[in-house]
Amino acid sequence: MSNLLAIFVIAAIGYAIGAIKIKGIELGTAGVLLVALVFGHFGVKIDAIVRNFGLVCFVGSVGFIAGPKFFRDFKHNATKYILLGFVIIFSGAAVCTLIVKLAGIRPELGVGLMTGALTSTPGLAAAQEAAGEMSDLATTGYAIAYPFGVVGVVLFVQLVPKLMHVDLDAERKRFEAANTVELKAYEGKLIHLDEFGLFPLTSCIALGILLGNVKIPLPGGAEFSLGTTGGPLIVGLLFGHFAHIGPLDISVPVPILKTLRELGLMLFLIGAGVSGGAGFVETLQREGPMLFVYGALMTLVPMFVGYFIASKLMKLSLFNNLGSITGGMTSTPALGTLISVAGTDDVASAYAATYPIALVSVVLCSQFIVLLLR
Repeated sequence: MSNLLAIFVIAAIGYAIGAIKIKGIELGTAGVLLVALVFGHFGVKIDAIVRNFGLVCFVGSVGFIAGPKFFRDFKHNATKYILLGFVIIFSGAAVCTLIVKLAGIRPELGVGLMTGALTSTPGLAAAQEAAGEMSDLATTGYAIAYPFGVVGVVLFVQLVPKLMHVDLDAERKRFEAANTVELKAYEGKLIHLDEFGLFPLTSCIALGILLGNVKIPLPGGAEFSLGTTGGPLIVGLLFGHFAHIGPLDISVPVPILKTLRELGLMLFLIGAGVSGGAGFVETLQREGPMLFVYGALMTLVPMFVGYFIASKLMKLSLFNNLGSITGGMTSTPALGTLISVAGTDDVASAYAATYPIALVSVVLCSQFIVLLLR
């Protein structure tokens, strides 16, 4: 099956499955991920450029939409978001350490499971570097834990509002009222280079990719970068916030952003799912089903710990709480689901604020666990 045909077949089946509701719960766009995992298992391959193209379109669009309100929300909740980023990742690292000690698995394998459970490719890269000759174990763990790492967070952000019997319409009104921002219009005539806003969008993504490629050295020889998720997201937030540079219009019509956001998420899930599905069953059979359970624990415990602390101790609103969890779990698919559940892109503010902290933390934890426990 050709790449082009596979993309559209997976998307069509995935959206059909995602629309199925069971007691009010639906996978939505994540249905595309599950179908892609199956196709990947049966040998279908999709070029990496498809996943990366979808990712930058998704996060760039989200940044533009959330930008006008991001800095106000970050100013009010910055300390909470930073702490949550640390807490969520360190909870996962604690579970990983316990499992390595109690179950007797290799630390390289345990860290691979942790990075898959947290869907963190940079974390995997750090683990592989620390593992050296045993880097294949880290890759194996990542492949086993990744699928549940994605689906688990997607289901979490849907189940929590239902289990808490939250009136989503009322919650949305309170959330939007708390994040209302008065935008000052530019006093002068703006220059529009194209009616669809593709100039500012492509400029944003290009600058974001460049920013994401900047390497910052960390202790232990590791490196940190925002990557293709963080770079375009940050630049998108800035473009969305300022909306113009002097007389030059750098805004994008919201309907176009929402279309690109969904298209980008779809392509990202197809690419990630096909890659994650390749060899998944064989790896699980070879390494044992308990590894899947360990990975699931490394996904579930950080989410519940983060939710409890954000809700009970930090008193964050539900949408800011769940947004920070998707950022702390570095879960782009879950952010897409949360936007759909919440009915507002403003939840991306919490994601964007928590994500960089979580990214640094998972890279450091991945290295330290391997170096200290081997």
